Amino acid sequence: MKKIFIIAWTMCMIYFAALSVNYYSQIQSAIAYRYGSRGQVVREIQSRLKRWGYYKGSVDGIYGYRTYLAVKSFQRKNGLRADGIAGNRTLAALGINPGRTASSRTTAAGSQNLNLLARLINGEARGEPYIGQVAVGGVIMNRVRDPRFPNTIPGVIYQPGAFTAIVDGQIHARILPTSQKAAQDALNGWDPSGGALYYYNPAKTTNKWIWSRPIIKRIGKHVFCK
Repeated sequence: MKKIFIIAWTMCMIYFAALSVNYYSQIQSAIAYRYGSRGQVVREIQSRLKRWGYYKGSVDGIYGYRTYLAVKSFQRKNGLRADGIAGNRTLAALGINPGRTASSRTTAAGSQNLNLLARLINGEARGEPYIGQVAVGGVIMNRVRDPRFPNTIPGVIYQPGAFTAIVDGQIHARILPTSQKAAQDALNGWDPSGGALYYYNPAKTTNKWIWSRPIIKRIGKHVFCK
């Protein structure tokens, strides 16, 4: 009798353990990003929706009202439940793997991008206020996300005639710690430029076309514009 009781007890424990594992797995798989969410996955959602014309705001990693509306619009167009929540099905339709997107970017390619962006900031904005250095990095990132420009950091930076630092060799100047930090902040999504695609120094620029661009703001000696 005692032996039967032990076997029955063991079977019950196995059954409830299995239920717990299954429940935990369901919780883990029920990934959802909604109004108020923040982070790298939200940036990726915003970036893709902006690239495809659904989202008009800044890629700041904050799931606000504009992101919510953009997600709803995308869901309607793709036959998904239009609730404005980026759950598993919506993320899959966007081509986003949350586990991979949220992981730390420590690959060799990521390090090279960071170093190149830091060198560009160093060459273009050495001596500018720190926020102005990050803003230059923000312009690079805005161009990467804009379909009118190359979609990689090296592609944007080395686009012919795009940046003076490439032409005059300042990109190879001794790199300062602030440039490295500013590059990391820009890669993390900080954009003090306000979404600018261009910037210039009025005291040095003779290009008439750049003077015609709508101005967003001025930081230090640079004017940032659309």
